[in-house]
Amino acid sequence: MRYGFIIDNRRCIGCHACTVACKTENHVPLGVNRTWVKYVEKGRFPNARRYFQVTRCNHCEDPPCVEICPVTAMFQREDGIVDFDSEMCIGCKACMQACPYDAVYIDPNQHTAAKCNYCAHRTEVGLEPACVIVCPEQAIVAGDLDRRESPIAQLLERETVRVRRPEAGTRPKLYYIEAEESAIVPTAARHEPFYMASERNERVHGGGAVYPPDSPFLQRDALAAYDVSHERPWGWHVPAYLWLKSIGSAPLLLPALAVALGRLQIDRIRDVVLAVVALIFTAATTAMLVADLQRPDRFLRVILRPQRRSWLARGGFILSVYSVLCGLFLLARLANLATLSELLLWPTLLAGLLAAVYTAFLFAQCKGRELWQTPLLPFHLIVQAALAGAAVLALLPAAWGGAPATRWLAAWALGIGLGVHFFIVAGEVAPHGSTNTRYAARLITNGPYRGLFWIGAVLVGGVLPALLLAMSAASPIFLGLAAGLALAGLFAFEGCFVMAAQGVPNS
Repeated sequence: MRYGFIIDNRRCIGCHACTVACKTENHVPLGVNRTWVKYVEKGRFPNARRYFQVTRCNHCEDPPCVEICPVTAMFQREDGIVDFDSEMCIGCKACMQACPYDAVYIDPNQHTAAKCNYCAHRTEVGLEPACVIVCPEQAIVAGDLDRRESPIAQLLERETVRVRRPEAGTRPKLYYIEAEESAIVPTAARHEPFYMASERNERVHGGGAVYPPDSPFLQRDALAAYDVSHERPWGWHVPAYLWLKSIGSAPLLLPALAVALGRLQIDRIRDVVLAVVALIFTAATTAMLVADLQRPDRFLRVILRPQRRSWLARGGFILSVYSVLCGLFLLARLANLATLSELLLWPTLLAGLLAAVYTAFLFAQCKGRELWQTPLLPFHLIVQAALAGAAVLALLPAAWGGAPATRWLAAWALGIGLGVHFFIVAGEVAPHGSTNTRYAARLITNGPYRGLFWIGAVLVGGVLPALLLAMSAASPIFLGLAAGLALAGLFAFEGCFVMAAQGVPNS
């Protein structure tokens, strides 16, 4: 049994009865929608036409929202319906990032994730979803795709259909007959500040999607006459989390490698200071993750009741292990237990690298944000951690282990780290890949984030540190300035990378 939908665009009249029925049946609050109808007007008078598209959860065969949920609040039933449990949800909003269709929202009353659940309470007693029975034109067809005699299965065999975002690989079970290209492709229609019956709601959290009027992806004479706004799930907490994690995950790495290669002497005070830095910034990383939850009172469920396929749950476990190992290493160094601290050092470094890199796999589960799908991201996060670790070394005072040999190591590592970091950045923001990826890259280089990128990430975080290192890498003042600017530029880049990907419309 596999429940699905077919939207017959030959019949839809754009009456919004499905939207109203859905809100009434499921007590959907104002400002959010499980079902909505998008209007697109295309052409020029007198050869213009209005197209309608009913939009909602696609109840995918391979639902990314289920895989990424850290606490099994999103789940797939045996009948194929993708449902949710608001009592389990911690409000991490990862499911919103995983959905390529803007189908998931945060309930403003319960502060938990919600979406279309195929009116499961009706389906279980043999009734059709509310949107189906209320449609005056029978434009919405629901049923079991596996039952060949069912109307939906017969319609699917007989008609040519299309799905939204097939490139996401989710195998959606919401099919459209005679889908209009400018409506089904989110980046194709122009969006003005106002719609035919309302203003575009840019006051939702984060401002929602960004629609540049000069976008090269717009179709000619295609205007979104009516649509609904969707919030940007992750705000400034997530760039801060990435930046803090880069600093906290690898401050011990470079000195350990240099000591192992005979390029640096063991320094107990330096190791103690770096371990304290690692613990402080890892704790701040965890605090950012908790602060971004809609239900922070439930955050322990990530550790106590994890959904093990989710990299958000795995990341919580990795951060916990790294913090414990780092704390044990610090205690061993404080107690001057050389043998024990040496035994703990390399597992601590390995856990730190895992802490640095796991976010790449978390972002890979965010199927709705294609900019984050780059295969370079795991390597890039390691480079960022090494760059941040070099900056921390460069900022160490002499009394805390910042000897000339340590500063020399920091200068070389900082220079190489900057070079590799910006080589990867150039690849990430260059026009490439899908329309979704190119759209996000354009938002960074030519859109609303261009100032933060070119001035913050490139000039402040790249050009100026490189000039300072070239002028006098041996100077503690120049080296410290270069390190501080590099860290500031890294934070600016994290902001661009996280926010621009969320600025691409998914519906």
